[in-house]
Order: sequence, then C-alpha cells, then structure tokens
Amino acid sequence: MAIKVATDATFEQEVLHNDKPVVVDFWAAWCGPCKLVAPEMEKLAAKYEGAIDIVKVDVDANPGLSRAFNIMSIPTIAFFAPGKQPMGVVGFRPAEQLETQFQLASFPKIAEAAKDDAAAAASPESASTTAASDAA
Repeated sequence: MAIKVATDATFEQEVLHNDKPVVVDFWAAWCGPCKLVAPEMEKLAAKYEGAIDIVKVDVDANPGLSRAFNIMSIPTIAFFAPGKQPMGVVGFRPAEQLETQFQLASFPKIAEAAKDDAAAAASPESASTTAASDAA
C-alpha cells in the first residue's frame, strides 16, 4: 500500500472525513529522527493495508496543519479514528510501539473482513436469505 501525502488543502478529505482510521506522520525533510520514522510507517502501511491509511504531512510545506494541530516538535505521529479524539506521540517510535499505543490490532483488515463476508455469502443459509429477498 502506498503511503499517502496530505496537504493543508487535502487533509480534511484524506484524514478527517476518512471512513478508516488514519495514522499521520508529521515530518520535515531536515529532521533526522523523521528519517527513522519513514520505514516504520512503511511497515504499518504493509501490515494494515486496506484497514488503516498511513498519511504523511510535511510541516514546512503545510504550516496551517502544524498550527491547527499544535505540532511543536517533530516527528509527531497522530492517530485519527473515526468518531474519536485524535491521539499522538512525539519522537521516534518503532512500528510495534505505535501499534500498541494506538491499539491498531483492534482494527480488522478489510481483506480479512471481505474474506469472512465471502464465506458467509457462500453459506447455504445466506443463499436462501438472498433468494428470498430477491423474490420479494
């Protein structure tokens, strides 16, 4: 899964109105610790593909977001879950620590959910339910 890039103009759509949880990496090109965070974000993007979006925000290019979220130190990693208050941590954290901090394992992968749905749809009782609703 590709990591998305959000800007002052796209953040609301990419993160705040996203129907999936989103991990946001607030970073800057000149920030040494931010360079350590990038591979950790790649790990999370691969592991939670389809279930959680990973978004990067360059704080120098997007000062409005830095002000809006009071980003005073970078890297700052924030977690936005639909309907909940965002959470954040400042500084480098390995992917495993971010998973624990933000309880990412509690969000099912969409691929697994789709597989479960397909299995349920293939079961005889769901087929008869579908046939009955089609007849109605």
